[in-house]
Amino acid sequence: MPTSAEPPRLAVSTSAEPYGRVVVRAALWLTLLAPLFYSTYGFANWLASTREHVGSIVFAWEHHVPFLAWTIVPYWSINLFYGLSLLLNDSRQGVDRLASRYLTAQVVAVTCFILFPLTATFVRPATSGLPGFLFAVLGGFDKPFNQAPSLHIALLVIIWDHWRQRLGGPLLALWHGWCFLIGASVLTTWQHHFIDIPTGALLGFFALWLFPAKGEMPFAGFRLTADAKARRLSLCYALGAALVLAGAAIGVFFSAIALVLLWPALALAIVAFAYAGAGAKVFQKTADGQVSLASRILLWPYRLARPGQDIDP
Repeated sequence: MPTSAEPPRLAVSTSAEPYGRVVVRAALWLTLLAPLFYSTYGFANWLASTREHVGSIVFAWEHHVPFLAWTIVPYWSINLFYGLSLLLNDSRQGVDRLASRYLTAQVVAVTCFILFPLTATFVRPATSGLPGFLFAVLGGFDKPFNQAPSLHIALLVIIWDHWRQRLGGPLLALWHGWCFLIGASVLTTWQHHFIDIPTGALLGFFALWLFPAKGEMPFAGFRLTADAKARRLSLCYALGAALVLAGAAIGVFFSAIALVLLWPALALAIVAFAYAGAGAKVFQKTADGQVSLASRILLWPYRLARPGQDIDP
């Protein structure tokens, strides 16, 4: 995973809230998120199963991806880190921001599962022992649908970013390695196809951008601009985003590679949002010139088109 623009390690705050309040807030969020996940995720699976035909997007090289039963262990471990990450905060605001990222990823992913269902096409061989048990539990609620964007990958990006800011030295290196295993496991357990990974990662970084760990949220205090030039620019960027999105929607019927256009479409939409009234805070640039990792990644297509220029609108 990318490590550029890594923020400084968080120091323990002397004004941190009593940890008991943080735990209570985390528990309250879990009581909401857990049933919401299983109900909506299960509903999307059921709805897809009622369709006469559910398509798939599979590249030829994916047929050479080996099935590695043991990788179900790192695959499942994300569930543990999901809950622990909510507890690893020094304020209720930190819990709220993280939970909001989880919720954003879930709502967007499930919406895509319902509107554009896809299915996994590989049939796993029989497994035994601990992997067999974990696959059996997984099969109890997860069906071969709910593919792109991979909610597993979206949550991985969110959780990876949360812990990388709190670890250092060998533990950070170990964390990067374990997250790589989790990411790779979606393929080696034959749970997902490749296209689910970049789309899931894009969703994860969008959730990070929408609810940053520090600073203002990009939509906070939004007021539609009264400046005529800014409105025209916003309209132009919004039109560009719509055209690129249409290109992705049409192009996918010819090649799945066209889905890469979702990236610049999102970047243009964010810039349009900035000109519409959100302002430069959508770029998440601090006073010392640091830019958040999520902003760097999401807006990279925009910056690529404007080399050597200030990123602020």
